[in-house]
Amino acid sequence: MLLLLRSVLAAAVLPGTVTLLIPWLIVSRSGTAPLRDWGAVQALALVPIVIGVSILVRCIYEFAARGRGTLAPVDPPKHLVVSGLYRYVRNPMYLGALIMLLGEAALFRSTTILVFAAVWFLLVNLFVLFYEEPILRRRFGESYDRYRGAVHRWLPGKPYEGS
Repeated sequence: MLLLLRSVLAAAVLPGTVTLLIPWLIVSRSGTAPLRDWGAVQALALVPIVIGVSILVRCIYEFAARGRGTLAPVDPPKHLVVSGLYRYVRNPMYLGALIMLLGEAALFRSTTILVFAAVWFLLVNLFVLFYEEPILRRRFGESYDRYRGAVHRWLPGKPYEGS
């Protein structure tokens, strides 16, 4: 139960800030009614938003159930998570957030959210390269090296068969 509470709190703070709070601040400061003209683009924009949310929820579950930790760097998984969506790509949680942001950019017709998504993804890539991957390599050693060698960082591929 405590792990569930920690996972929900970490999700509210980390992806919640990136995918909900910041886009809301961007849209609310634009001075226009964000969804006054609902059309086909807005309806279609819900698809990536739902996909992104689904990816985030699944990854948070995997971190808790398989890794026995959360997505917060201060409370990371105790075990290397290579199941679920992590079988296909090493960073599905970040991809879920990016997909969600792209959907929000379309939903609100906001180039500012689109620029934010691009800058955020660039910063995430640097974070992954220079912080996350070295930490995972030190924490999980050879098992992470095997996983890293078999699964792409950003592009989904064939499922990982290791453990």
